[in-house]
Amino acid sequence: QVQLVESGGGLVQAGGSLRLTCVFSGRDFSDYVMSWFRQAPGKEREFVGSVDWSGDKTRYTDSVKGRFTISRDNARDTVYLQMTNLRPEDTAVYYCATNPYYYGSESQRYDYWGQGTQVTVSS
Repeated sequence: QVQLVESGGGLVQAGGSLRLTCVFSGRDFSDYVMSWFRQAPGKEREFVGSVDWSGDKTRYTDSVKGRFTISRDNARDTVYLQMTNLRPEDTAVYYCATNPYYYGSESQRYDYWGQGTQVTVSS
């Protein structure tokens, strides 16, 4: 059974940076693609970005392009979300998610989810 544990959330001022970490366990990490989603209060869960098995290919939602970077370390079974130039509208609970093949934006196609980590950006 795959387990995902996020960490790194917190309170930051607008323009600041945070790095989220998601540790994967239970299977061979390199067999899974990894994605980040977020959910703000009263809103639907939103795709943030994803990374393929090797880390060579990434994709992002338009609102975070140029500000957020996803990377992975297959030796540490870990995926990262580096967030820079944060804005108040980035405030949300951030989740990592995974499945063996799909790394698009449809959340229902993901098999495993972490518990989430809160990111709050103050203006």
